[in-house]
Amino acid sequence: MKSERNHAKVGYSMIVVSASLTIIALLGLAIGEDVLYADNLQRESTAHFNECRDNDFQPDGCEKYWDRINNPASGIYIDLED
Repeated sequence: MKSERNHAKVGYSMIVVSASLTIIALLGLAIGEDVLYADNLQRESTAHFNECRDNDFQPDGCEKYWDRINNPASGIYIDLED
């Protein structure tokens, strides 16, 4: 006969799975009205980056891009004053 402990492990696993599915459902309800939520976030980020690039990454809020520019991978070379 199998140990009763295995049944308990399976039960706990089922509780964890149902809790994670509940969290996913709540997130879906929270952003359900805005079906393009991720798309809107990406568009806003891209617009901000393009605005910073047009202003040579000098305005406030553009400091977060300084570590990603001035390298061959980005292809953007700007003279940054600290």
